[in-house]
Amino acid sequence: MHVIDNGPEPEALDVYKIASVNRNFRTTLWTGKHLQLTVMSIPPGGEVGMEIHKNTDQYIRVEQGTGMAVIKMCRGMEKQQIYPGCGVFIPAGTYHNIVNCGRTPLKLSSVYAPPQHKPGTVHRTKADSDAEEYKNSNEENHIHQKM
Repeated sequence: MHVIDNGPEPEALDVYKIASVNRNFRTTLWTGKHLQLTVMSIPPGGEVGMEIHKNTDQYIRVEQGTGMAVIKMCRGMEKQQIYPGCGVFIPAGTYHNIVNCGRTPLKLSSVYAPPQHKPGTVHRTKADSDAEEYKNSNEENHIHQKM
């Protein structure tokens, strides 16, 4: 199933169906001015990786599979088992990770407010995602050094 990011135009999507067939690590489905929707597929034993979005709130919903949400709280790491229908709310500035503990791909939908990725972003693998994040952080550091 090929999906195009039609944001910011209004659109109704079957997020469960799209997430279920998505094989990419990350596919951006819709990007607006203040909100973005992506779907993710985390392979068995894989993870998103510990990350933080300094100015972005995030909501992650499990569509298929089982895993573990790891959230860094002031009192240490909190781990919560997640399964279809579970939602994970992550405030801006909070370290977090999602780990696939199951035997099948973990299918997720994720809402970012404001958007976190360029409209239309597709990362086939976690390595692709990491490479783009590294490139973007180097470009940002280069811009700051020039100023």
